[in-house]
Formats: sequence, C-alpha cells, structure tokens
Amino acid sequence: MMFSAFFAILIVAAQPVAAPSAEQGLLRTVFSKVIHSFRSEPPKRRYEVTASIGKGVARGMPRIFGAGDARRRLVVIGAGHGGHDPGAINPLTGKREKDVTLAIARTIRDELVDTGRVRVALTRDGDSFLVLQDRYGLARKMRANLFLSIHADAAENQEARGGTVYTLSEVASDREAQRLAARENKADVLNGVNLGGQDQEVSSILIDLTQRETMNVSASFAKLLIREAKPNMMLREKSHKFASFIVLKAPDTPSVLFETGYISNADDAAFLSSKDGQQKVARAVASAVQAHFARRLARN
Repeated sequence: MMFSAFFAILIVAAQPVAAPSAEQGLLRTVFSKVIHSFRSEPPKRRYEVTASIGKGVARGMPRIFGAGDARRRLVVIGAGHGGHDPGAINPLTGKREKDVTLAIARTIRDELVDTGRVRVALTRDGDSFLVLQDRYGLARKMRANLFLSIHADAAENQEARGGTVYTLSEVASDREAQRLAARENKADVLNGVNLGGQDQEVSSILIDLTQRETMNVSASFAKLLIREAKPNMMLREKSHKFASFIVLKAPDTPSVLFETGYISNADDAAFLSSKDGQQKVARAVASAVQAHFARRLARN
C-alpha cells in the first residue's frame, strides 16, 4: 500500500502541467521530502590527532662523547620512548617513563665517559621519537660494540618492583616477558599506522638473528649487569629474561634491554627519579661495561 502511494506521487509529480494546482504543489512538496529522506549526510569529524614523530636516522648521527680515539669501544644507549610516546605513566604522580629513561641514560653516559675507557652516544638526547628500527639501526650504523636500551616497567599490581635485564630470544622466557615485549613492540604504531614500516634490511636482519654469537655475548653482558646491579638497586627474583624485542634485533651488535624498575611502584618511581638512584644505576652499568670489554679483550 505504501509503495503504491509512493509511485502514485511519482507519476503525478512527473506529469507536465501549465500551472500547478494547490493539490499538485502539495504532492511535489511531499515528493521532495521523500527523496531527501534517502540522502545521507557526510559523517561529521569526531576528533583529530596530530603528533610529531620525528625523522629518525635522517636527522644525522648522534654526538659521540668520551675518548677521541676511534679504536675505543663504543656504547650506544637508547632512552626508551620519547616524543608523542610517553611510555608508562605513574597513576599517582604522573611521572612518565620517557623522562625517567632519558635522565638515567644521560647519567650512564656521564659515568661511562668519566672512566676514560669507552666512547658513548645516545640515540636521543631530548624529547624526540625514533621508531624501533632506527634505535638499533643507529647502533649498527655507528658500529657500536654494545647497545643498551633503558626502560622502566609498569604493572597493574602497584606492589611489583625491581629491575630486569632482557636479551633477545624468539621464544619468551615467560608470559610476563612476552607481555612486555608485545607492549614495547607497539611503540611504532600510532593510531593504527605502523611508523616503522619495513625495508630491505629487515629480511636480512631476521636471517642474521640465527647468529648465535651475538646473542651469547648479549646474555654474557646481561649476567655481568645483574651482578653489578645487585649491590646498588633492587632486582626481580628472576632478573634475566628473554623475549623478542624489536629493539634488540641488531644481528651484529650485542644488545640488552634494561628495565630499571617499575614506574608504577611508588618506591621504584622515587628511586629512579632521584639523582642518587640514577647514579646507582649508572655505576652498575659502568662497572658491567668495563668488565665486559675486559673479558672480550682477554679472549682476543
């Protein structure tokens, strides 16, 4: 019945007339409203996101601090997160992981430079963002002898605290390590867009990961770092774990990811934010680095 009336309206409205009557004018008005009811308005913009993601390696190589002798071992330190990516945030104090990691990275750099035995570079020395591949990519391009990625963990359980050292493995050592790697590996994804992308180097990197030597050297340094850190800071009971972190996938550069504590824990957050705490972390790293290179030199 409704369709018959609708088509009747169409027929009447389509008939040519010299002067429309009041009845025909009414029908045309109804016809116009029916037609417009089938039109959909364009969707309204609900929100807009703007973020500065930086230019990564294209901005040039970072400054190298320390001994001017190019034969000295080079340590590249990556402060986790940065720029639009704050990392973990303490729910009570608002302390951001990206700020804490940068402060710790700078303190480690200064401690290592003071030894006079190594050269040091930071992947970022300000509030900038680098995609994960650029972070270890810098270490590779600079021919670093060691890459250290600095982070601060977070957990729903605010009682969780203590540092953990991670080295690369395609199989996670436990569910917690797997969860953390999955979270950190998402740093390149902004609003569903992968900022890291893929390049021709990726396939060769994945193949080169079979080189066991680099992974073994990384694990050896991790053990030294744990040994030197224990007297200076709190560590998790199981302090050396394995996971598939993208940032550790440089095939020819020994690499570790150091979760220096839990920024979600009040005590750890206070420790990592303090000058004293940052200095203790730096001393542990510097001692481990010197022991590591001494061992490597003795074996060669």
